Amino acid sequence: RERKVREELSTHHPSVMVSTKGRTRNSQLITGLNLHAKSKMYQKSGRKYIKSKVKTASTKTTPKTAARFYAADVAPKPMKRTFARNATKLRASITPGTVLIALSGPYRGKRVVFLKQLESGLLLVTGPFKLNGVPLRRMNQAYVIATSTTVGDVSKVDVSSVTDDLFKKPKTASKKKQDSFFDSAKKEEKTPLSEEFKKLQKKVDSQLVPLVGKTPLLKSYLQSTFALSTGQYPHLMKF
Repeated sequence: RERKVREELSTHHPSVMVSTKGRTRNSQLITGLNLHAKSKMYQKSGRKYIKSKVKTASTKTTPKTAARFYAADVAPKPMKRTFARNATKLRASITPGTVLIALSGPYRGKRVVFLKQLESGLLLVTGPFKLNGVPLRRMNQAYVIATSTTVGDVSKVDVSSVTDDLFKKPKTASKKKQDSFFDSAKKEEKTPLSEEFKKLQKKVDSQLVPLVGKTPLLKSYLQSTFALSTGQYPHLMKF
């Protein structure tokens, strides 16, 4: 019977035995018509003799039921932050011992000396305090102008004990709303500096002031403040 089918189809189709991709045993006679039926291939493959048939348990997906409670206000979900906190890159013009000009804060216009970069990426600077009244302070490098003037080698100035924790303010007890309303007219008392900070400032000044005295006119340069007059433009100046 199979031979008759081949002979009948060979008159119309010269290429009768056309196998599909993968060299299947069920050759394709014409498009959409294979040589053997599905039941015949089941017998030829020997799958009916396999006794240990493993049946996989079918997992039924239960439809989700609608919630009975709906929030009146849709609370925004916090966004996932995927950035990594890397170390802040220091500008090439800022090196230890460089004289900087502060552009913001209570000491804006003052000239300070850069000592080192802290773990938070902020700059540790000082006046010194004995010359222009600027204590040990943290500054952002975006708000300073780096000058070409340097104090010299400040590696001998011991600031290894200075970290970001030194500048943290002590936590105070939270006040109630009523107390804060009536106490708003009162000025907040400033927290006094610790004796540890005062001793550290004196220690740094005693090591930094002699370095400043080695360069002529550097002492008066640090004591003067930076300001612009009419017709002066900072982008045209060379610091």
